[in-house]
Formats: sequence, structure tokens, C-alpha cells
Amino acid sequence: MRILVLILLFGVFGCKTDKKYHDTSEESEVLVEVDALQAILDYQKEMNEEFKNPETSPLPDRYRKDFEALDFFAPDTNYIVTAKFVRTPEALPFMMPSTTGDASEETVYGIAHFTLNGKNRQLEVYQNKELMQQEKYGDYLFLPFTDNTNGRETYTGGRYIDLTIPDGDTIVIDFNKAYNPYCAYNKKFSCPIVPSVNNLDTEIRAGVKAFEPHKK
Repeated sequence: MRILVLILLFGVFGCKTDKKYHDTSEESEVLVEVDALQAILDYQKEMNEEFKNPETSPLPDRYRKDFEALDFFAPDTNYIVTAKFVRTPEALPFMMPSTTGDASEETVYGIAHFTLNGKNRQLEVYQNKELMQQEKYGDYLFLPFTDNTNGRETYTGGRYIDLTIPDGDTIVIDFNKAYNPYCAYNKKFSCPIVPSVNNLDTEIRAGVKAFEPHKK
């Protein structure tokens, strides 16, 4: 695990206080990794606070009153990928069905190409017609996906990641920030169903796990 590697690296830097010459690129890489891990922990803290707050929580009161924290996989920077982002300006809008039988109008904004768990993979990234018309969400992109942990360690219907339109031809996808649709916690919510094209034939052991209200 990357966390163990970091601990060992800290030990090396802490013991060799008399070292006068060092590889600054290696040191910078460690600092970047520490920042990435802290960003994941901050994200988890923010999510837990959101779920505790009655104004923002998707949890029914019977679950929220005893809620302490969501169950996350351990932070792992192997699941942060920089993908080649191929825009699809000619893509036509389509209706993405939801868990309640409704549908939302989406467009494939682009396709993310990346390597993960030893194989080349790709995912479609969507833009919602209604949200793109709002200033607050004008640059919002939606990435739903399924993987081989669904129905076991993670929610059966897959998970989502929030992205923003990048400036260039790459986009960073952090699977540590994969979250469950709200209908995983409360059936009153209508949640987009992940298109089959966005199935990853591998285990994504990062992000939020399945919700089990009896666990504290």
C-alpha cells in the first residue's frame, strides 16, 4: 500500500539528518503524494459532515441520528489517474434512465482513456443539459461507473465521480472520491443508472463502500 511506503519514506528522511546531498525530485514526489493523500482524507471528512447535517444528508432520520461515518476504502493514490481526454463535440443528447423510471438528458462530453490495474481502459464522461445552463454548474461533468466490487463491497448500482471541464486534453480522475448515488441511502431519490458502456472489468477498491446502517 502507498500509505506504508510513505511511512517508510518518512522514517528514512527523519533518520538521515546529516545527508547533505539528496534527490530533490524524489522528495518532491513524496510531498505530492502526501498532498494527494491529505486531499482524500479532507474529502472523506467533508462527506461525513454532509451526512451528519440534517440539512444536507440523504439519510432518513432513523439512520442519520446514529450515523458516525461512511465506510471508505483506505486512501490509495494508485487510483488517481491522469487520463487522455478526447472531446466528442458531435455527440447527440440522449435520455439516461433513472432508478425511479424518470430520465435526464445527457450528452457524452468526452471519453477518458487511461491505464488502471495493468490495463488500458476508457470511460464516457457526461454533461447534463439542465445543469450546464446554470452558472454554478456550467463546467460540471458527470462520471458514473460500475466495477467488479459492486454487489459485494460496494453499492450494487455502481458509483459516481464529479468532475469539471479541463482546460487541456487530459483530465484527472480520483477514484478515491467515488461516491454512492443517494438512492443507495434513501429510495425517495431518483438516481441515473450507469450506462453499460461504463463498466470497468476490474475491482476499484477506492472510494465509498456499500452503506450498512447497522454498522457504526
